Amino acid sequence: MNLEAAFASFEDHWSPKIAAELNGQQVKLVKFQGEFVWHSHEFEDEMFLVHRGSFVMRFRDREVLVNQGEFLTVPRGVEHCPFAEHEVEVILFEPASTLNTGDAIDSRTVPSPDRI
Repeated sequence: MNLEAAFASFEDHWSPKIAAELNGQQVKLVKFQGEFVWHSHEFEDEMFLVHRGSFVMRFRDREVLVNQGEFLTVPRGVEHCPFAEHEVEVILFEPASTLNTGDAIDSRTVPSPDRI
């Protein structure tokens, strides 16, 4: 898959797109800007790999800046809230069962992500 073309194929924020699946995991592409909802995933770890831009992952006790070419893993059960001042393109690696808003259902919850 060509990541440039894949990210160029959509504009919406906070709406992950499934790019691939392997061994019960999904690779999702997402663009976001602004603040998301505070949430956690009881049973799933998540990995955020920044393709373009940067963002801050907020935790209740600290903030972690994740720049282009870097990744961050959020362990299951840890409350977090992504924030990006400017649009960022992120590749997510997570179990197929992972709901984007975890335990916090709101208007940005995507129960069935589109496939690219």
